[in-house]
Parts: sequence; C-alpha cells; structure tokens
Amino acid sequence: MRRSKRLLLVLGLGLPGVAGAAAPFPGAPEVLPCLEAPVPGMACIPGGPFLRGVNTGKHAPARPQAEVWVQTFYMDTHEVTYGEYKACEKAGRCGKGGPNYRDFDNPRQPINGVSWFNAKGYCEAHGKRLPTEAEWEKAARGTDGRLYPWGDEPATCERAVIQDRRGRSCGKKQRSAAHADVGRPEPVGTRPPNAHGLYDMAGNAWEWVADWYTPSWKDCGEACLGVDPKGPCEGREPCPGHTEKVVRGGSWFWPASYATAVYRRPHVPANRPIFHHFGFRCAASVEQARASVVGEGTR
Repeated sequence: MRRSKRLLLVLGLGLPGVAGAAAPFPGAPEVLPCLEAPVPGMACIPGGPFLRGVNTGKHAPARPQAEVWVQTFYMDTHEVTYGEYKACEKAGRCGKGGPNYRDFDNPRQPINGVSWFNAKGYCEAHGKRLPTEAEWEKAARGTDGRLYPWGDEPATCERAVIQDRRGRSCGKKQRSAAHADVGRPEPVGTRPPNAHGLYDMAGNAWEWVADWYTPSWKDCGEACLGVDPKGPCEGREPCPGHTEKVVRGGSWFWPASYATAVYRRPHVPANRPIFHHFGFRCAASVEQARASVVGEGTR
C-alpha cells in the first residue's frame, strides 16, 4: 500500500495523540464519542474505518485486505483472568470451565480452556459481550494496516509471550513433571500495551471472538464487509453451514508467526472433544459501557 494512503487512514482513527477527521464511509452512521468518564478495566476504541486483513503472506484466511467500518466501542485492557472467571463461576453466574493442566491457576493468569459459550456467558454476566472479529482486529492493530499490535516488526519475547528458540512461553517451564515443556501463559500485562492501552493482544492466550469462522474474507463476502460486520448469520445461532468460531492473537504455545493481528484460527465452540487452551476478553458498546460506569457509581 502506498504510504500516502496509509497516512490518510491514520488521520482521524482516534489513536492517542492523533487528530483529524476520517473520510466519509458509505452507509456509516455518526461516530459516537468516547465517554467522558473512564470505564474501569476498559479502553475506548474510537469509531471509523480501518484496514482489515492482508493481501500478501502465507495466511490465506486473512485475504483480501479491505477497508471496513466499526462504531466506537470499548475493549477490556486485559484478558479475563483465572481469578476473575473462577469468582464468577463460584457466584453461580458463569459455567464451569477452565484449565485441565497444572500451573494454570495463578489468579492473574488468563483463564484457559473455556468454551466459546463460557466466554460469551461471562461477558454477558458482566454487562458486556464478546468482540466481533472486526472489533478485535481494529483494537489490536489500529487502522493503518500494521501486522502486529506494536507495528510491523515481528513478534519477540520482549513484545509477546510466545514460543521462541528456548521453548514455549519464552522458555518458562510448567511446574509439572509430565508437561514441563508445555509451558504456561504468563500473568496478564507482562508485556507493553499497544497504542490503545490493550495488553497481550498478541501472544499469551488465544482469544475467542463472536463470529462464525469462514475460510477467508473473500469466502465470507458481504457478511464481512461494510459497517460493523458481524460475519455469517450476523453472529446468530445456529448458523447453517458454519460450525466453528474464531480465536485470535496467538499464544504462549505457538511461535511468532501466529502472534499477529491478522491470523485467524477456527475451533468448535464447545471446545470438545478436542480441548484447546483458549481464553478471551470482553467488549462493550458505548451504551453498555455507560451502564457499567453508572453501576460503578451506585455501589
């Protein structure tokens, strides 16, 4: 992409310290402003267009690149932790779920091994929702087509919790005689945040998003284009012909090539019989975020 076009897309994207007005987008409503009051544990992602996907590279599911538009929303600054999820579970507000390995129960580690349904239920129990795939990608990469939350430089253990030459989780061993080399996710927020103040958008734990999976953006077609795309069936259940949901962001278990802002991975939402160590974070509309601020003020 020409540098001039990338610069135009950056203008008005709402990243901290960036000013300007975004160009009109067909069919887009008025951009909602971020709330004046901060939302505890969440960052505001200003509405507008962004470059989703890629046109080059080996990851065909992320093709082709297209400009899509997302309304202002809020995103959790950190992945939901083991401690947070288990507190919800204990209170009877969330389904039983979580890691099947030892050494995954530090209260500040991201919860791992929950189903998509568990993740959705947790977010709803807290007045939030799972982010759409478009929201997740915009929050992770900004609007200018960067491949990673920090820019275009590849993932390293200084930037993300991944597998490197030392092993999984940057060489950290799991406290288990049988599974030491499996590694483990690190407590949330051990690496620098991106420009929106979001931590671990690459590496540490794969994150469930709301959308049904399609083999590529091209295959998805109109359902993944335009204003606030929600993917096949608008995310509704059931969705004929679609049986898998999407996780994003890579994890401690996988190498740097997976820890990008564009890599798309499918998995069955029940997370069984094949169990994987997926986590999540929640998003909220401006209206949901406002309700959260009001709720905090009345406690």
